[in-house]
Amino acid sequence: MAKKVKKKTTNSFTKFIVWFWILFASGIAMVALIFLSASWGLFGKLPSYEYLENPQTNLASQIISSDGNLLGKFYLDDNRTAVKFEELPDNLVNALIATEDARFQDHSGIDARGTVRAFAYLGSKGGASTISQQLARQLFVGVRSRNKFETIQQKIKEWVLAIRLERSYTKEEIISMYFNIYDFGNNADGIRSAARIYFGKEPKDLKIEESAMLVGMFKNSSLFNPMRREEMVKNRRDVVLAQMAKYDYITEVEKDSLQAMKMDINYNPETHSVGLATYFRMYLQRFMKDWISKNPKPSIGDEPDKYNLYLDGLKIYTTIDSKMQANAEEAVNEHMANLQAEFFHQNTPDRNKTAPFLDITPEETKGIMERAMKLSDRWRVLKSQGKSEKEIRESFDKKTEMTVFDWKSPTKEKDTILTPRDSIRYYKTFLRTAMMSMEPQTGHVKAWVGGINYRHFQYDNVIQGSRQAGSTFKPFVYAAAIDQLRLSPCETRPDTQYCIEAGKHGNMEPWCPRNASLRYSGNSYSLKKALANSVNTITAQLIDEVGPKSVVSMVRNLGLTGDILEVPSIALGALDVNVYELVGAYGAFANQGVYVKPVMVTRIENKDGTVLYEYVPETKDVLSKDVSYAILDLLKGVTQGGSGTRLRTTGANKWRREYDEIITGYPYKLTNPIAGKTGTTQNNSDGWFMGMVPNLVTGVWVGGEDRSVHFKSITYGQGASMALPIWGLYMTKNYADEELGISKEDFEKPSNMSIEIDCNKFTEGIKEDNNSEDDLEDLDF
Repeated sequence: MAKKVKKKTTNSFTKFIVWFWILFASGIAMVALIFLSASWGLFGKLPSYEYLENPQTNLASQIISSDGNLLGKFYLDDNRTAVKFEELPDNLVNALIATEDARFQDHSGIDARGTVRAFAYLGSKGGASTISQQLARQLFVGVRSRNKFETIQQKIKEWVLAIRLERSYTKEEIISMYFNIYDFGNNADGIRSAARIYFGKEPKDLKIEESAMLVGMFKNSSLFNPMRREEMVKNRRDVVLAQMAKYDYITEVEKDSLQAMKMDINYNPETHSVGLATYFRMYLQRFMKDWISKNPKPSIGDEPDKYNLYLDGLKIYTTIDSKMQANAEEAVNEHMANLQAEFFHQNTPDRNKTAPFLDITPEETKGIMERAMKLSDRWRVLKSQGKSEKEIRESFDKKTEMTVFDWKSPTKEKDTILTPRDSIRYYKTFLRTAMMSMEPQTGHVKAWVGGINYRHFQYDNVIQGSRQAGSTFKPFVYAAAIDQLRLSPCETRPDTQYCIEAGKHGNMEPWCPRNASLRYSGNSYSLKKALANSVNTITAQLIDEVGPKSVVSMVRNLGLTGDILEVPSIALGALDVNVYELVGAYGAFANQGVYVKPVMVTRIENKDGTVLYEYVPETKDVLSKDVSYAILDLLKGVTQGGSGTRLRTTGANKWRREYDEIITGYPYKLTNPIAGKTGTTQNNSDGWFMGMVPNLVTGVWVGGEDRSVHFKSITYGQGASMALPIWGLYMTKNYADEELGISKEDFEKPSNMSIEIDCNKFTEGIKEDNNSEDDLEDLDF
């Protein structure tokens, strides 16, 4: 009997062993079959090997300044810029591995120990997703389903794809792809955007505690949002630091010290309406769309044949200098805030019943408001929704909550309740501005400010808006006269009433321009002093001598493209120009008579660094060296004893001292050679200043959106008061940074100068008008 029991026990053990191996083999076969089924696409289509080796992620196009800084990006949903592994600091990589996948270097996509632990404890002691699996989910699988069966399918696909990723990429490449693909919230797509937005720095400069915070956000960036739940994010950061200490990436002492630190967020939002050079970026967007339409993309198979500005990760290298751009924006903000305060003071309801409009009838005011309503987004949207005109008009008189622009607020915004009609009138009260700065020898535009605030005033006055040039056009008349008649800047003309008869130069009626002072001194002025003080009567004599046709021909060669009538009145600036073209034209004076078309983009590359576009300069010889230098000599007189003297000193006039002290708070006390020209149009509607040093030409315009929005008196309304201070502030800031290399030298004089500019040889017979108002701008009446 004993032998029979032993035999039965042996048979039972043998069967157990057999069944064990059968079940084990079946399990292995089942797992293998599941993986094979997944790879065959039975659980859903998987990406091809070709796509796997080149996963397509949306990359924002970068706008890069001439000094190598990032000005901004073009993107739709993904503000992402790829970063290589070498650009990631060790503490960031260590924080990720310690927190998300401690055995990352030892597995091939699936962590067996972690998977067994997750099954054994049903996930209560942590999940088993490796970095490779999480990357696979981000790239190819998508958001986890709530359906358990679909969740299992997704998990299996992640396993298969994780193994494929490990075969296709190095560990370093997987790490960098993982950091680049993740959405950190607040438009921070990828680690580079996250580092810049949350800490204002590049990833390579992240500190340990900053890296720990960003890695902590991998758990759930929507939940762990530092801008909403700072304490929760700090706690999560401390968990990451504890993990780094656990795996010996930092010491316990370092961990305790870092966990004791407060969160130090330096929030720098990246959107299209905030940040540096917003107006320039919007111009660049139009430039790029035009370039893309004319330059097809080499396509393979079903790929699109056009570049996508928002997805293809283009690199756009621009001429803008980030420091000079910042100086320009600061100068605009500082002066315009003060100027606007004075404008508000002069246009209170008790001082001006039609504020902000001046000297117009109720009917004219109604017409302005009517046009503004019909051009508004509200009118366009409601009309597209099928609303009747009556309904649309009624909507403009219903009060609503809104955020409006406000100079006094630190954020330049305030919340208020207004009717849309009142908000239109409110925005009409703000003076607008435009400024562009260019290197005349290359045409490289260094700074571009199209307005006071892009978020609220999106019209770009640098290139979209054209306004009357006023006296800034006079140097072109003088240049034509000196060029064709070989006049010297020291030659004289009398300041007496001067008329050009009807029909002589195409004018329909006699033209008899007056000076701003409404008087004629009867004295003779040198051309240099006449231009410095913007004497209209002498400019009229010059255009009569040389003819409007010659002047128009010359300015066409200098890049002015608008409608310019060949009539005498253009001599006083009775034509519309924009800042972009006027700066380009003045650049020829500083570049020895050679016009160089302004350029903003020097090179475009694709995401792999292949050059797609390189700029070729467009130049034209327009004036001889001696003529252009003679004009510079004339224009230097403007800042030495004319309407631009404010750049040197406050001067003697009481009104000017008051303006400098109250509105600008300066003089600027610039002592280096400066060529410049102020400009003011009728009723003080437009104020201009064009300023030049040897390697920088800058134009500034200030005025209202409507010509009826202006200062009542010339004290505040002339170019020397509205526009010149911005130039003075800007150049003062530029000179404070010697690395910018802005010249303080004099303009280069031609070695064979054929035009006499030494006025000591022309002094006989010249009687100076000692009663002239040197700062008063002569206008086109």
